[in-house]
Amino acid sequence: MGKALPVVVGFGGYNAAGRSSSFQSYRRMILESLTETEQEKTLVGLGCLMGLVKRSGDKYSNMEGKSLTAKEVARCYRTAILDGTMVRKIELFNPDKVVEHKKIEISSRDDDQIIFALQKKDLPNHLPDGWAIDELADGRAQIRTKNSSGFLVESYHELMSKAAGQLPTGFRPAEHYNSRFHPRGLQMAILGASDALHSTGLDWKEILDNVRPDEIGVYSSSALSQITENGFGGLLQSRLRGNRTTAKQLPLGLNTMPADFINAYVLGSVGHTEATTGACATFLYVLQAAVRDIRSGRRRVAIVGNAEAGVTPEISEGFANMGALASDDNLCKLDGTTVPNHRTASRPFAENCGFVLSESTQYLILMDDALAIELGADVFGAIPEVFINADGIKKSVSAPGVGNYISFSKAVAAATRVVGEDSVRNHSFVHAHGSSTPANRRTESTLIDRIAKTFDLYDWPITATKSFVGHSLSAASGDQLMSALGTFRYQIIPGIKTIKEVASDVFQERAIFPLDDFNVSDRQMHIAFINSKGFGGNNATAVVVSPIRLNLMLKSRYKEKFDRYLLLRERTRCKAEEYSIRADFAELDVIYRFGEPLIDESKISLTPDGVGIPGFSQDVLFDTSNPWEDM
Repeated sequence: MGKALPVVVGFGGYNAAGRSSSFQSYRRMILESLTETEQEKTLVGLGCLMGLVKRSGDKYSNMEGKSLTAKEVARCYRTAILDGTMVRKIELFNPDKVVEHKKIEISSRDDDQIIFALQKKDLPNHLPDGWAIDELADGRAQIRTKNSSGFLVESYHELMSKAAGQLPTGFRPAEHYNSRFHPRGLQMAILGASDALHSTGLDWKEILDNVRPDEIGVYSSSALSQITENGFGGLLQSRLRGNRTTAKQLPLGLNTMPADFINAYVLGSVGHTEATTGACATFLYVLQAAVRDIRSGRRRVAIVGNAEAGVTPEISEGFANMGALASDDNLCKLDGTTVPNHRTASRPFAENCGFVLSESTQYLILMDDALAIELGADVFGAIPEVFINADGIKKSVSAPGVGNYISFSKAVAAATRVVGEDSVRNHSFVHAHGSSTPANRRTESTLIDRIAKTFDLYDWPITATKSFVGHSLSAASGDQLMSALGTFRYQIIPGIKTIKEVASDVFQERAIFPLDDFNVSDRQMHIAFINSKGFGGNNATAVVVSPIRLNLMLKSRYKEKFDRYLLLRERTRCKAEEYSIRADFAELDVIYRFGEPLIDESKISLTPDGVGIPGFSQDVLFDTSNPWEDM
């Protein structure tokens, strides 16, 4: 038998389009192309997630307690659901009035004194020179000084870029489990991993019983760490805003926390954890690590993904000051208007002015093909290869470079080896990085054109998920991959619907950039290429094989076992559907095992052959081979 093949047996998460499992977020992207029944299902599920309605017996009820049918929910709340999903004006905070502090200097005139009063507890520990303190009867202190004094005065400013891809309006991750003190990104990681795990239709205990404890891995991180108030954001801001730094802001801010918390409190695993960062290509970095370990036989199960909650004033301003974000002023100039259209702010491969910041959490459950067959896991695709290559010497940190030529061409060559030339030439499509910047539209379309010529590809369909959900940084390739899995199921490539035409400097000789949803049911997509570029020269490209093509491969490898597998898979699909129905009612069943009994270390058994862990069916076994026996 050949090498183990990493197959996708579950997927989940949340972004601006909704929940990833059961293809909800993908269906939101192609809503207009769905049947009336599928549209209704999508709208009702989103309505529940957004808190507009909740299940009440066989019907639904709104916030006023009025009973509604599913059809009525879809009709009455359609506008609110559409307006509260995808890229839109920032809701997480007021972008028109962002808190800041202005430094001002106050000086006395001639012999006049500056006199002011404070609560004594608010006095600085170190009094500035020239301050005279008089205690007042009400517990305050009066300060007299002739010196000039500097003060920080609370003020406000307006963000230059006010569009963002945010989780659906009304959906608050913190409300779905005991999330006390968790930064938003960490909350999203726990929800995303839970969603992915439930989507498998497999009981986690059954998976554990069929593998050794160290054959499980969690591969997860974030690019910007946990930057919101309960993480590094609060750590850096607390003292400057007159608040206390907490004991939790530092550890919970680390970019390893998604992997650590998923491993400990979602899985209760003692296996491998890995938190790799590659800027905007981070999702593919952790995916490559998981694929590497499954192919080598080191892991049999991998939970892979990232969570990024980067829609904050500070991050927005940082990217805006680089000229990287689509500012309101520049959007107005492009459109010839005085009011920016935030809904269409992200415009890959068109006349554009910068990317749109977003938040997202996306997770895959991977297994080796043998384990998937044994357990009757449903398969949604396979990931045989992920390639990573750097740029070498660069003009700037943000400038694209040559590394993507290597990673992308390697991916196409690998796909050709795995599924053949015909599948690549006639049944493949590209999820481009498509960041919505002028530099990206030129450089990435040039890259695609040259690779198409090299491999003799014509009419190569190109799509760009960021047009719908924005740029979620470390989770961005996860957004792309989830959409690709949706295309495999529905055979529709989402059109780049935020643009009216492709820019004149975009290469289109061998590629097509559909502006409307592109139905490919007549040619059946076998392969998706997920392409990503990151600041600093981080480039990655993944090969994703469709479930239709994958099942043919599995049938060929597991001839005698395949009929049994199909029977087991029906059971798995039924259980997965049960979760899908509950999730569509916003009953998310978030897994968070904090506070459960710890492993009793005194009952760990140690032998020269391995380690036995209480609560685990199989032992950790030591490798007895010596790979350097010739030395």
